[in-house]
Amino acid sequence: MNKFYLVLILALGCLSYTNAQVQVSGNVVSDTEGLPIPNVTIALKDKQSKGTTTDFDGNFVLQLNDEKGILIFSYLGYETQEVAYAGSQTLKVILKEEENSLEEVVIVGYGSQKRSDVTGAISSVKSEDFNQGVVANAGQLLQGKVAGVNVSSTSGEPGATQDVIIRGVGSLRSGTTPLYIVDGFALDNSGNGVASNPLNFINPQDIESIEVLKDASSAAIYGSRAANGVIVITTKKGKKGKTKINLTLSNGFSKIANKVAVFSADEFRTNVNAVNGTLVDGGAATDWQDELTRTAISKNVNFSMSGGTDNSSYAASIGVDDQEGILRNSNLKRYSGRLNLTQKAIDDKLNVTFNLTATKLDNTRPNSRSVVGNMLSLNPTDAPYENGVLKGNLSNDVLNPFIAESIYGDYTNNNRILANISPSYKIIDGLTYKLNVGVDYSITERDVQYMPYATETNTTLGSVNTATTKNSNTLVENTLNYNLYTDSSSFTFLLGHSYQQTEVSQKQFYLEGFPDNGVAPRYQLETANQQTIQSAYATKNELQSFFGRVNYTYNDKYLVTATMRADGSSKFGENNRYGYFPSVALGWNISKESFLANSDQINNLKLRASWGQTGSQEIPSKITQASYTESNTENDTYPLDTAATDLSGYPYGSIFTRLANPDIQWEVSTQTNIGLDFGLFGNKLTGTIDYFSKVTDNILLEVAPTDPIVPVSSYWTNIPNMEIKNNGIELALDYNNYVNDNFSYNIGGNISITKNQVNNSPYKILTTGAAQGSGQTGATINGVLNGESIGAFYMQEFTGIDADGLNQFADANNDGEILDDDRRVAGNALPDYIYAFYLNFNYKNFDLGLNFNGAGGNKIYNHVAMSSFNKGNLANSFNTTDRAVEFLNESATNSNLVSTRYLEDGDFLRLNNATLGYNFNLDALGLGESIKNLRLSITGQNLFVITDYSGFDPEINTGSAIGGIQTFGIDYFSYPKSRTILLSLNVEF
Repeated sequence: MNKFYLVLILALGCLSYTNAQVQVSGNVVSDTEGLPIPNVTIALKDKQSKGTTTDFDGNFVLQLNDEKGILIFSYLGYETQEVAYAGSQTLKVILKEEENSLEEVVIVGYGSQKRSDVTGAISSVKSEDFNQGVVANAGQLLQGKVAGVNVSSTSGEPGATQDVIIRGVGSLRSGTTPLYIVDGFALDNSGNGVASNPLNFINPQDIESIEVLKDASSAAIYGSRAANGVIVITTKKGKKGKTKINLTLSNGFSKIANKVAVFSADEFRTNVNAVNGTLVDGGAATDWQDELTRTAISKNVNFSMSGGTDNSSYAASIGVDDQEGILRNSNLKRYSGRLNLTQKAIDDKLNVTFNLTATKLDNTRPNSRSVVGNMLSLNPTDAPYENGVLKGNLSNDVLNPFIAESIYGDYTNNNRILANISPSYKIIDGLTYKLNVGVDYSITERDVQYMPYATETNTTLGSVNTATTKNSNTLVENTLNYNLYTDSSSFTFLLGHSYQQTEVSQKQFYLEGFPDNGVAPRYQLETANQQTIQSAYATKNELQSFFGRVNYTYNDKYLVTATMRADGSSKFGENNRYGYFPSVALGWNISKESFLANSDQINNLKLRASWGQTGSQEIPSKITQASYTESNTENDTYPLDTAATDLSGYPYGSIFTRLANPDIQWEVSTQTNIGLDFGLFGNKLTGTIDYFSKVTDNILLEVAPTDPIVPVSSYWTNIPNMEIKNNGIELALDYNNYVNDNFSYNIGGNISITKNQVNNSPYKILTTGAAQGSGQTGATINGVLNGESIGAFYMQEFTGIDADGLNQFADANNDGEILDDDRRVAGNALPDYIYAFYLNFNYKNFDLGLNFNGAGGNKIYNHVAMSSFNKGNLANSFNTTDRAVEFLNESATNSNLVSTRYLEDGDFLRLNNATLGYNFNLDALGLGESIKNLRLSITGQNLFVITDYSGFDPEINTGSAIGGIQTFGIDYFSYPKSRTILLSLNVEF
């Protein structure tokens, strides 16, 4: 291998060999922020064939024959500059940005490109465009910002887990989570024991930009992990110049955004009597939704410093984020620190980048499903206190929810470090080697406990469930980049090797039966008097990859990108360990053709087309290997001891729990994309439009065997011919108008229309969502059906109440009977379209930003209504809504069966956030010499929602699964969302 590198270096050296007399080197930066500009074209005037380009850090080196000359520096979006040189020297070149420039540097896999050179579907969101407000993680920054990306939270809990779906759901068992890359380090999506969002460890104020790689051409360089798309997060780096110090302070106040219209105390009394129920009247008027929620206070402090010289830069920050939830005992505290360093050496040939993020996360969670159930069903005539003392039980022998809150606790502590170092060395002009070594390590301790408590009719034994989870993710990558330029063409070659190893282990035990001595069970484990239940697991996975990419540009007009990645994963069997993921993309900068080059109306026009394949390895570990356990039941044992009289005397036998399957293959997503980028009227109006088609096959599922002799209840396999198709259109527009020095504005938005469909499924239905609760558990609500969207609601059609006061359903097959085969598809959980739009105004020192988002074409199953809002509950003095009295002749004993009765439209429009800011005139305040900027802002989040859905919020995502298949569109007593007002002060020194 060493000989190979030596030969390669010599060969490339021959290509660049000249009788050089002088060496001219230097650095190219922008005039605005002093940022280095990569890929700047540098050519010798009158000898255009002699030149080079800057590297990722804006550096260049030229070997020249002439002692004197003029170099031309050009980069699309910046004014071309001529710089004279005389002899060997080092230059500092500052390029001035053109007005209304569409050009920017975007981060792509293992590098960066000019926006004009990008051939894939890549969307970039900069920090100044992020969503504002109380934000716990990167997903919240993106919501509504990128066409084709649907970001939805599982609940209103601080830092709640999110679903980030890029261009539709393309897998059943692999979820929807994209691959996250943070400063060049690929995160692992394995659970780390934290019940909330795993991205909460990144301080949102540390993020500089987020790129979303949507099509296969841009994502295929990440191969087996890119089927759900790739999100690249870049944190803030230091810049050359005077030290910059920034301090941000904010305070937020949150309340429940929307209450469910349950009966007031007076309405409750009237309606219980109207249905001839048993009224238990406590004489009070209690709004339990007010009683069991609070005004939550959030506090944030963030301090950062950055600066740099010609050879080094630094950026450091510390942050404290303390968020309260609107339910009591709901808190998320994050203590974060970040350090990013760069250092150049050996005449700028060696460049070292170091990134470190350290986070301590403390998360306290309530038993939200129980609390929400109480909020909506408790008798409103009950009072929680009597003579200033908490009651033990309320009517219907329900434990007082204030007591239930006090005896339950869910405490998580997570410590996490993400660090990587990336030295790169310029071997010869154009050829750079880079090493990237990193580790992501976290340890999580979680305790879920109940304090011992007893009333006359309710007894709660003290208990604690303790789990310790360790995650280790190590990465080693080697890449070679070579840039080759001629008079009209440019080539960029990338070759790389990557090795990543992830380890996850957990130890867990459960103890019960603690003394009622006022000490929390988790602090007196030795006093438990019940048997300990213990468990543990550990997994280790390895991924080895070889990849390459070629970018070719001809006359800055015609672009070609070709990528290939080979991934070998320990998750797959020995017969199919490696998967191969190619892609190719073409681009045409039409606006650079002679017939448009001087157009005043069309300033940018680029056509893109791509095809590629990506894979998915997000499946359980070890499923290709056989697994065993011991058993002495049924036919698993034999009475070797003739004196044995029952099973206790029989020996244990070894039985299969999983069969080996070395033939399991990767799920593969094949995607095509055609896109058009444009800028019109002096680039005031810019936008993109894309059509995409994504087909996933080799679907991986855990299924029941058809052979009755197979000794396991289920096994993993690829389903032949089964496909999941997503195709759609994305449109994004932005209009930016600078009216005068005092006033400017921009408006824009995006919309994406996606059709999701499952084809060639051999199963009648794979259940993805089922009912829960007495008499309902396991009843199918939605699932996967052939020819339908994932999450299709499959149920009987409710037609009303019959003469006996019972449910009446449609006889869909006209056979005279109402049975399970009368179920039909009644809508789907995935929206047909998602959209967002924004309005930003600047007037003198004031600015106002409004961001809206919405979705449509989907249904929501209101499980809360099915479980709680029925006449039977009302008759027994549990609260409901007017659903319970919708049919006057309905029997109080009528069953609340799964049907379209509880299916509602999920369309909504939300004012996601609105921010009004003011930048103080520092000279007028006499602070101009000591402070660079002073800004005060007020932000409102989730200010209103327009929807017909009757629950807390139409943006439903349960975060649950059945058989490993994710559930969509069912409202299971979700934690309510809040409305927040945030005051912020930012000071820059």
